[in-house]
Amino acid sequence: METICRLLNDALTPYQAALGALDASGHRQLTLYDTHGAQVLQRKVCARQLLEQQLLVDLVDGLHRDLQIAEGRLQPCMIAALQQRQQPQGTFA
Repeated sequence: METICRLLNDALTPYQAALGALDASGHRQLTLYDTHGAQVLQRKVCARQLLEQQLLVDLVDGLHRDLQIAEGRLQPCMIAALQQRQQPQGTFA
């Protein structure tokens, strides 16, 4: 898990990631801290998300989006509009 934590720290710079212990349901607590050590984000993640490359990429993408929202750089309604725009015509979610 140390390697995964280093990868998360590299991908989420300047934020620092901390992973908690594996719980009974197979999840870990992922906490992100800013440069001052203040907690910015906390999320429970499935251990599988940390082990499979594509799931880890998806996790980091989601964390980037959540950090932008937390920083006030992205509004949740904009995410919905962008997602709707990316859907092919005639496709319903």
